[in-house]
Amino acid sequence: MYNNSYFNPQLSIDRINNQIAELEKIRSQLQQPQPQPTNLTQNFQITPTNSHEVMRYANSLDEVKKYMIITDTPFFSRDMSILWLKNAKGDVKTYELKEIIEKDEKDVKIEFLMAQVEELKKGLKEYEPKTNTNESVRESNENEEPSNVSTISKSSKKSK
Repeated sequence: MYNNSYFNPQLSIDRINNQIAELEKIRSQLQQPQPQPTNLTQNFQITPTNSHEVMRYANSLDEVKKYMIITDTPFFSRDMSILWLKNAKGDVKTYELKEIIEKDEKDVKIEFLMAQVEELKKGLKEYEPKTNTNESVRESNENEEPSNVSTISKSSKKSK
């Protein structure tokens, strides 16, 4: 029984010493700060997820030309007076924006009446020169005797 190598005390001590050495090695590794590998994630979002919610602002045409886009994209000036529309090829169209103010019924009627007044003024200006020339012709005709009207002289004799 004692001749069996399994119960050899020297081998058991050597095995225990080896295990202690391994544990010490693991312990020293755990005590040293290990640099953690960083997870590097790069997300390239080229197009917006919902293109209806995108509203881009730009200060100049040069700034619009710098942007890389995939679909037709509108760019607005900060004061909303200019719209640049850039397509995927890089072509840019420029539009001038004008605010449309909604008019109520009274405003529409006032504009209609103002337009009528302006038309009447134009018509009056066209009519005035014609009336002036007609009046001067009339005055000259009144001073002259018409050529086709004969004059009747009164006779000095009285009829009985």
